[in-house]
Amino acid sequence: MAANDRSRTITSGVQRSPNRAMLRATGFGDDDFGKPIIGIANGFSTITPCNMGLNTLASAAETAAREAGAMPQLFGTITISDGISMGTPGMRYSLVSREVIADSIETVVNGQCMDGILAIGGCDKNMPGAMIAMARLNVPAIFVYGGTIRPGHLQGRDLTIVSAFEAVGAYTAGKIGEGELKAVERSACPGAGACGGMYTANTMSSAFEAMGISLPGSSTMAAEDAEKVESAAASAMVLRQAIDKGIRARDLLTRAAFENAISVVMALGGSTNAVLHLLAIARAAEVPLAIDDFEQIRRRVPVVCDLKPSGRYVTTELHAAGGVRQVMRMLLERGLLDGETLTITGERLGDTLADVPAEPPADQQVIRPFERPVYAEGHLAVLRGNLAPEGAVAKISGIRQRQITGPARVFDSEEAAMQAILDNRIVAGDIVVIRYEGPKGGPGMREMLSPTSALIGAGLGDSVGLITDGRFSGGTYGMVVGHVAPEAAVGGPIGLLQEGDRVTIDADRQRLDVQLDEAELARRRAAWQAPPATERQGVLAKYRQLVGSAATGANT
Repeated sequence: MAANDRSRTITSGVQRSPNRAMLRATGFGDDDFGKPIIGIANGFSTITPCNMGLNTLASAAETAAREAGAMPQLFGTITISDGISMGTPGMRYSLVSREVIADSIETVVNGQCMDGILAIGGCDKNMPGAMIAMARLNVPAIFVYGGTIRPGHLQGRDLTIVSAFEAVGAYTAGKIGEGELKAVERSACPGAGACGGMYTANTMSSAFEAMGISLPGSSTMAAEDAEKVESAAASAMVLRQAIDKGIRARDLLTRAAFENAISVVMALGGSTNAVLHLLAIARAAEVPLAIDDFEQIRRRVPVVCDLKPSGRYVTTELHAAGGVRQVMRMLLERGLLDGETLTITGERLGDTLADVPAEPPADQQVIRPFERPVYAEGHLAVLRGNLAPEGAVAKISGIRQRQITGPARVFDSEEAAMQAILDNRIVAGDIVVIRYEGPKGGPGMREMLSPTSALIGAGLGDSVGLITDGRFSGGTYGMVVGHVAPEAAVGGPIGLLQEGDRVTIDADRQRLDVQLDEAELARRRAAWQAPPATERQGVLAKYRQLVGSAATGANT
């Protein structure tokens, strides 16, 4: 069914006069029933700075869509603030919300037979959630990023939300006083926008730009800058043109586009969550993509951007240095980007980069020359071994100790591990194991920013390893391995570990192993029993029943 045919089933014909009557109440006149209906999915919420500026963007997009000859219809979708729920039971709902968001957008667009969808998001999960919906729907679609927050400032240094988490660890370790702790907390988040480093939100916005489903140059804009509003309006106009051209979401979300996105994520030094989300989006788009594809691309794409959390700069500074367009042009010049992929503008990706210099500006240090990268290979490594037969994901940038073997310190929840860290019961050489926090085990696969930041703040970031079947915030760095699969809750090897077992994390050999033979693992496996589910109803219970492995995107 053609895109415009979808709206005609509601807006055309005498036989549909009751439907037309309902639409007249929303502002449709006689001349409007032949116009395409554009849904504007708005993730506005005052619960988080990431999304509190989205209404302004939605209003600009609505006005522009109407001026372009479409009938825009606004509807809301939810958001969960990872930063606010971090370290609490509420974090279990974060990844779950990705599926709820995808389901809600799909429900409205298909339920109301809309011709196109413009989704506006600013926080970690409404971004991939919207993309999963777009991939399922396969109508003309564009994503508008709410924009990044400006950095906070304290005593001459830039701050982000991660600074606040690390300050807790530093305070507990006696490295800073209560006054400095409070000063960091008061200064870290100065206004609207998503967390300011190359954390999950900025990583995903950059990936979407690389895939051509967001406007060129839009992924690194600051939330409070006027150009963000202008970009939202331009996005609506471009979507209106895409409807006429018949450009649909899956025309953009091709295998080559996903490879471009992964290449850009590697070059930027982006979040481990990109692995999880891109796998999930690819599955929704019915594009073959596997966790090992990330490893193949990692080996050929260097990290060229010096960005937080392990680097020095924030996303607003990347924008000033040329943004994702500059990075993509550098990759294109070296055959590491497919310039033939289609973008929502109707142009090929390479054509949109024609006016970008081949090399980064000389008067900045955010984007390194290709010949002098921050790291010679990508930073998101896939580890395997007898602890992770299906794979695990490690961010290996910024670590000084690339191999560590030590005794397992085993915890069956994030809270138990966090208490041990704060009580100074974790020492150099330990391997912290946090399990039963995977997609099913949590349920919800919580992020472990609190314990990893506490380790960094206590000065143990280079000497203590951490592995988990949960995941990490985009702000995490250090000797940490997440997404360990199979997870403990389904009988994965991480659930068989005992206190004191010798565990090895080897970033160079990309191994995650416990020094136990197969006979001992088999003995423990035979004695293992799945813990009882604590959720008997509600969204967490449904999620636990439906969710799959992190190695394939934790889809439902």
